[in-house]
Amino acid sequence: MNEHRTGYISIIGRPNVGKSTPLNAPLGQKIAAVSPRPQTTRRRQLGILTLKDAQLIFVDTPGLHNAKHRLGEFLNQEAQEALEGVDLILWLVDASTPPTEEDANISALLREVAPQTPRMLVLNKMDLVKADGLSARVDEYARLLEGAPIMKISASNRLGLGELLEALIQSSPEREAEYPEEQITDLYERDIAADLIREACLIKLRDEVPHGLAVRIDEFKERDNSMAYIAATIFVERESQKGIVIGEGGKMLKSIGSAARKEIEEMGGRKVFLELRVKVSKDWRNDPNMLRQFGYGKRK
Repeated sequence: MNEHRTGYISIIGRPNVGKSTPLNAPLGQKIAAVSPRPQTTRRRQLGILTLKDAQLIFVDTPGLHNAKHRLGEFLNQEAQEALEGVDLILWLVDASTPPTEEDANISALLREVAPQTPRMLVLNKMDLVKADGLSARVDEYARLLEGAPIMKISASNRLGLGELLEALIQSSPEREAEYPEEQITDLYERDIAADLIREACLIKLRDEVPHGLAVRIDEFKERDNSMAYIAATIFVERESQKGIVIGEGGKMLKSIGSAARKEIEEMGGRKVFLELRVKVSKDWRNDPNMLRQFGYGKRK
């Protein structure tokens, strides 16, 4: 009889290294927002993968960075607290670029906060690394986490994910599953919907309204078994940003809504009527009341 393994695995890394992609891929379903923009992830989220003889509980976290506002402080706190009480820390790095100051800070944090927790170094975006610079690049990152096993993947095209999954299973302790087989995350569907709307904004708007944008779900109603009604407000920090989000004749907001609705429908397996509006909340990233309203309030 095969033993059953269950492991809590914290995924950590600096912004925009692709942490959410290897979370979504094994689950076969999008539960975490993904975009080319840094800091797409803004909250801790569990991704629960149940296999025949194993359950892997991934803890996706915001990217660790040098905070410039209260939202940034909250994101860093979320990431640091996710290092506690897990069985393995998976440090994901962007192999297409040399280590940065933020990578060095993460290395120091791991030595300070979780020195006894097993860790694994995962080099992502290997498809973008030139062959003649591969060995040197691996060595650069290996020096930041000496003694840790190293895995090489390209999450966007799923290269190496099978080998990574097997390594994670073998690194997990023997114990029974902790979540039902059908559960794949700890977030409610309305929370994921808000993240998918924000993802659509980040993709459609590019760098015009970078991260001064938040989404609040105002209504989430099941109208019958085959349709849901969602009303949401997109908050920006300046009037000029509001105009950009809405676009000429409302074209941009319509495009955002169409893209978000498609992702939400795929997640829930039913039709969605999505209604969006845009409001200005000046400097909300430094406003404790607004941060709490969006679910980003700092924990005590």
